[in-house]
Amino acid sequence: MKRRIQRFEKGRMRLNERSVVQEAPLRLTVNGRELATLIGSPHQLHLLVAGFLHNQGFVENLDDFQCLGICQEFGVAHVRLAKEITARLVPTLTSGCGTGVSFNLAGTELRSMQQQDVCYPAATVFALMQDLNRLAEQYRCHGGIHSAAVGDDSGLLLYAEDLGRHNTFDRIAGEALFRDLDLAGKMLVTSGRVSTEMVAKAARLGIVLIASRTSPTNMAIEMCEAAGISLIGYLRGESFELFSHPERIVATPVAGKIPGVTGVILAGGASLRMQSDKSLLPLQGARFIDHVHGVLDELFDEVLIVTNSPESYIDIDCRKVPDIHVGKGVLAGIHSGLWHASHGKAFVVACDMPFINPQVVRSICTEAVSADVVLPVHAGGFEPLHALYRKSCIDAIAEQLEAGQRRIVSFFPQVHVRNLADEAWQDVDPQGLSFRNINTPEEYFRLRGESPDLRLAIKEQQA
Repeated sequence: MKRRIQRFEKGRMRLNERSVVQEAPLRLTVNGRELATLIGSPHQLHLLVAGFLHNQGFVENLDDFQCLGICQEFGVAHVRLAKEITARLVPTLTSGCGTGVSFNLAGTELRSMQQQDVCYPAATVFALMQDLNRLAEQYRCHGGIHSAAVGDDSGLLLYAEDLGRHNTFDRIAGEALFRDLDLAGKMLVTSGRVSTEMVAKAARLGIVLIASRTSPTNMAIEMCEAAGISLIGYLRGESFELFSHPERIVATPVAGKIPGVTGVILAGGASLRMQSDKSLLPLQGARFIDHVHGVLDELFDEVLIVTNSPESYIDIDCRKVPDIHVGKGVLAGIHSGLWHASHGKAFVVACDMPFINPQVVRSICTEAVSADVVLPVHAGGFEPLHALYRKSCIDAIAEQLEAGQRRIVSFFPQVHVRNLADEAWQDVDPQGLSFRNINTPEEYFRLRGESPDLRLAIKEQQA
């Protein structure tokens, strides 16, 4: 099932289409007694009903069923069992997503949502999701946990995590109750799929915007439309998809692009020391390469990814180009990026530098007046994989590659290289985080375990 949506990207909204996950309620009656409302995907519902009754201890095998009838159109299931079920059942709400949870919203609650005249800049939504990702990484010691947070223009107000995604909403509501916080007009961000029971709970709290890293269901979209709630899905990197009430989102304009320069991301390499593809490592809710692409996409009107595995980056909206000299290392990647670039200059960066700073990139690009290469130099050495190159370098690089050379500096004697000292960006990136690359599993896990203060410093520098 496809729906028309509005997609926010590159500082503006545009119409698009998106297939959404289907969700269906199924009212279960057993031996003439309404037992539960199951919420799930609308396929093979007989398996859902039979499995539910088995896991609840009502049946042991198919012989226990006398009748099992399902009407998908009206969302009902009637079951007749050979034995009677217990007269007094004590319901238990599990950490699963949907089982035994009703999803009714009173009309008065729906109408009250629409009366709240609250708008949020897109940048504020991104910031709240980044805060959620930061806290989730800080506190989580194992996988399989969902998280949610509530905030507004002032930042994050409440945070919760639980095995069930809808349970995180309950925890948010409980803490707000104990702290006497009014959540009317606030935003709610979540790590999990948004379904109807989650929208119902958010609406009762007065939430006006729900955002998720993943997808909403069709019924959740319809409920948000009726309730006056803005519903955002697929919030990743610097983009999201808006399924309802776009009038609550203020699209902030993107700063001017750097003219005459193509952004080039080198995603190749064997990553031998990391023993896995560095570009796909997760950090703060996105992959390394998503962070790098997000910055370059703001700065340049053309961004290329040099890769021999374009299928790994199919969800990134830019051109992917292969090596021309295959299997000859990062120097071949620089050559390919320059060769395929539409502009006369290219800012080249490695995919394992997730803390790339836009202001540092701008300072490097403004120094390319007559030089063929602008090479940043700092206390840790020079950075040829965070540097600017002119197309005039192509022949010199090709000559070295054909001679069997792989070192980036091998062609430097043939061109004009300008070394750029750290005074050019010391004020905006005093710690040199822009040039921090991650090469080993030890470096990666040390990065994930760093203090929240450093994480906040990184976020402020990227803003």
